[in-house]
Amino acid sequence: MKYVPLFLVLAALPLVMNDFWLTQVATRALILGIIALSLSFLATYLGVVSFAQSMMAGVGGYAIAYFGPNTVEIGRELPFWGSVPLALVLSTLVGALIGLIARRSRGIYAIMITLAIGVAFFYFTRQNYSLFNGWTGFSGVRAPDVMGVSLRAPAPLYLMALGIAAAMVTLVAVFISSPLGLTIQALRDAPARMQALGIPATLPIVAAFAFSGLIAGTGGILNVWYNERISSFSVGLGPIIDILVICVIGGLRHPAGAFVGATTFVLLDTFAVDLIDRERFNTLIGIVLLAIVMLAPNGLHGIWQNVNDRLCSGAGRPDTKN
Repeated sequence: MKYVPLFLVLAALPLVMNDFWLTQVATRALILGIIALSLSFLATYLGVVSFAQSMMAGVGGYAIAYFGPNTVEIGRELPFWGSVPLALVLSTLVGALIGLIARRSRGIYAIMITLAIGVAFFYFTRQNYSLFNGWTGFSGVRAPDVMGVSLRAPAPLYLMALGIAAAMVTLVAVFISSPLGLTIQALRDAPARMQALGIPATLPIVAAFAFSGLIAGTGGILNVWYNERISSFSVGLGPIIDILVICVIGGLRHPAGAFVGATTFVLLDTFAVDLIDRERFNTLIGIVLLAIVMLAPNGLHGIWQNVNDRLCSGAGRPDTKN
């Protein structure tokens, strides 16, 4: 309930923002935030950092392109109410498969396994032409019209992304409070004790990755509708690293950190060219990331949380003056 005022403020942005800010900054930040949320969920509640989130998002994006309208004449077009659930099912299944492969891995080993899977998917999409159209990928993948409203327009696209982002954050909160979610957190905190109790670890881990795939696939669909295209570059090493950078900047300890990091990343990506050469953007991001890791390990959301806690603590302290 505490986020309802923030949601209402964000919902009113189309009334005060022009199309550039609404589309290039706000909508893009929400979409990247949803994909980053899938990584933040795994890192926070399972204790696993996955580099395969761009792959999960890419599966959802490629599915919506293959089973939706496009200009490359590959695939089979379905109504959006059929293609969207199919894309989400595929991304969820891919997430479960990755979880099954990486279920025994932790720390650097989980990172390397998921990175290898993500990079392998990148090369597979680049070399396969019957499903992924190789290097070129899909273009002309446009968001549908629903009840006479074009979801391609800036305001409807933004409001749709905002509603889905709010739904994903709420879904995460509900999921981690469920018995399965509590089991996943117990595996993070005390895996040896869980094993001693005879509770199998495979099913909760696979379920966590599947749920992460659902979130990432949702962001992947929105990302394709936003860019109106998808190719192997959308699932390459660059996007893989970008998702991790977004999570670290925002903070991995809270779902809201994914959106804080995404907003910061998009602002830097959009306006850094006014200050530095485009080729040096990665250097700027590296400096920002290094500063946050050294000065605020919990990210920008962690800084805000600490400041807010101190203010609340100071406000609640009784006045000792006579």
